[in-house]
Amino acid sequence: MLCQGDSAVGTAAHRVPDQTPFRHSYLSGGYGRIDLQQYTKSCMIREMPDCKPVEFRGSALADLRRFPNSARREVGYLLDQVQQGLEPDDWKPIPIVGRGVREIRVRDATGAFRVLYLAIFADAVYVLHCFMKKSQKTSKSDLDLAERRYRDLAKELRP
Repeated sequence: MLCQGDSAVGTAAHRVPDQTPFRHSYLSGGYGRIDLQQYTKSCMIREMPDCKPVEFRGSALADLRRFPNSARREVGYLLDQVQQGLEPDDWKPIPIVGRGVREIRVRDATGAFRVLYLAIFADAVYVLHCFMKKSQKTSKSDLDLAERRYRDLAKELRP
């Protein structure tokens, strides 16, 4: 069982010596930091890094939802890695679209799928475009669409 909650592990009912039972988060509030392993038998405790939210631009989310289940799951896992500040397993930079744009590459039995994203900003991971690759070279229309969304995003974020 994995406890989840606040910025780290979770909430569970605990009895601390000489205190009444209470609900307590591992890293916040209550009676201070408590080692949950001392009071529970089945709670894995691990620190969770701050995750950036994912923001889909234009029709990127609808396009991603059209991927087959296996490709969608793989993209979800890889975007989760990006949210945590890690690099996905298979990616390459796409500087032609814009500074900091990367491409996640996923292949399954039905074909090759790509997700163009931008993670250089501290506030979010921006998914610019999701598509199924139909030829060896990425089509100009896919690159142009991602570039247009990149420019629109840059205008929105500019102070």
